[in-house]
Amino acid sequence: MEVLLLGIYCFFVWLIFIKLKWLPWNIATQVTAVIIPIVALGVTILALNVVAPSSPDVRVYKYTVPIVSQVRGRVVEVPVEEGNRLVHKDDVLFRVDPTPYQLEVNTLEAQLVSMQGSQRELLEQEKGAYAKIEEAQSRAREIAARLALTKKRVEQYRELAGTGAGSRFDLERAETDALEQQGQLDAARNAESQARASLGQIRQKLNSTVKGEYSQVAQVRAQLENARWELSQTTTRSPCDCYVVNLQLRPGGFVAGLPVNPVMTLLEANGQVVAFYGQNELHAIEPGNEVEFALKTLPGKIIKGKVDSIVWAQGQGQMQASGAIPVTTPTAPPAGRFAVKFNISDRDREQFFAAGAVGDAAIYTDHLHAIHIIRKVILRVGSYLNYLVLKLH
Repeated sequence: MEVLLLGIYCFFVWLIFIKLKWLPWNIATQVTAVIIPIVALGVTILALNVVAPSSPDVRVYKYTVPIVSQVRGRVVEVPVEEGNRLVHKDDVLFRVDPTPYQLEVNTLEAQLVSMQGSQRELLEQEKGAYAKIEEAQSRAREIAARLALTKKRVEQYRELAGTGAGSRFDLERAETDALEQQGQLDAARNAESQARASLGQIRQKLNSTVKGEYSQVAQVRAQLENARWELSQTTTRSPCDCYVVNLQLRPGGFVAGLPVNPVMTLLEANGQVVAFYGQNELHAIEPGNEVEFALKTLPGKIIKGKVDSIVWAQGQGQMQASGAIPVTTPTAPPAGRFAVKFNISDRDREQFFAAGAVGDAAIYTDHLHAIHIIRKVILRVGSYLNYLVLKLH
């Protein structure tokens, strides 16, 4: 752009001083003609670097997602392919043989049915224990009433026998009946005690609950839910819209279900574009400023966006905790640059950005809009120059 401006300026100098001779071409005009472009270009470039700063270091970052199997087993299917083929969210990445996990689910389902049957049996036993208690209480009341009547007759027979008006045999028979009924009463009360003890044991088992469910049933149900989850994990699905890279898994391979053993890597479809700027170039930049950048992978293409944020941190500002005193050098280290994150415009959001692509960028601040056109022309010229492949072989 600077060369173009100088060329235009030289044309007008030639036209005014040489061709049309509107002004004399002497030492004064020659010095003036040389100083004007130097000052003008210098001021323009310095102003552009403040109100429309550029960066020759634009990078496309994309996060990767290592895929690790949650279960162990033999791989039976890998329906995805490595390369520039987009894998959508919830697409199947690979499947592990589900047979052992399905058998575990079947076993636990049978155990759950058995435990539920045991729970129903305990409930029936509880009802039976209540019935036995009521029966024993009813029998005890009946025998207690008969025993009271018998004891009254014993007293009567004893009084009659003492006066000689009653039979000694009737007295002995009444006493025998009283003893027999007392034994029956004790037996009824003992039966009630046994029924209550049995009821206590049953209620203790039933009271061992988790969220209102019999504890053993809840335990088997939890094991069953875990088994069903493991069965579902035999099919691994994509967590995002990504591209598959580093695919080494093949049908017949074995996955160990270890977190340190990824079987493939997913590269996210939408990356983050970041440009690096010198520290003194950032004071006029604000979130929302217009952005344009050109990538070497897309010659002649200008991508538009907005400034998302400035990452006000870099490695030189970090000091890790240690017992050593920080080392100082005779000369200060070079000033680090800060990253500026870009948001891609809706127009270019569907554009493919290769991870690791580099290029140039310009940020247009809210100042001196009139000279932004110069930076835009420079950026576009540089974008078309990306078509040139400068190799000698």
